[in-house]
Amino acid sequence: MKTVDFTAMKDGSREDYLFLQPLEEDHIRGTADRVLRELQLQESETLPGYKIARLTHGLQAATRAWREGADVDWVVAALLHDIGDGLAPQNHDRFAAEILRPYLREEVVWTVEHHAAFQMYYYAHHYGWNQHEREKYRGSPYFQSCVEFCERWDQSSFDPDYETAPLEFFVPMVREVFSRKAYDPAIRQEGLVKGLPLLPANLI
Repeated sequence: MKTVDFTAMKDGSREDYLFLQPLEEDHIRGTADRVLRELQLQESETLPGYKIARLTHGLQAATRAWREGADVDWVVAALLHDIGDGLAPQNHDRFAAEILRPYLREEVVWTVEHHAAFQMYYYAHHYGWNQHEREKYRGSPYFQSCVEFCERWDQSSFDPDYETAPLEFFVPMVREVFSRKAYDPAIRQEGLVKGLPLLPANLI
């Protein structure tokens, strides 16, 4: 395969970089495939001790979001919110947020980025940690969205008996999201608070 001539980027010519550009564009178009591949690893490479695999947790959270009428941004965020568990266990929330940031609206990305602190409400006191870590973010316009994300879709999605949709169901949604123009202001909608959908009557 043809390659560039340089061995240090500062020595690259215009021709080198024009050669690389379409290859990099092809690489970007493959992002959805790589994300899905990483997600599938969570079927076996998961945290021990839980009743379900980490992949199933993401699928279950996404299934709950979809059944409650959430839009595709929320559904894909629910599916991928823990995708960093394997590679970035100490900051998996931020890892996932950076993957999603170019493609989802700001409210949703902020929620993914901070969900680990908000999840502490459910367990931190058992370790002697600060159960109310989320309070430092109360000034954010997205605070309540993250509270509801964790309550409705994250902390509740560890149930082996819940009827969870398979990964194949969500693949078109993942491909839709990662085919968007990166950092499109029309997608990012900075400062907009849509919140989570109202709970359907049969789920209240």
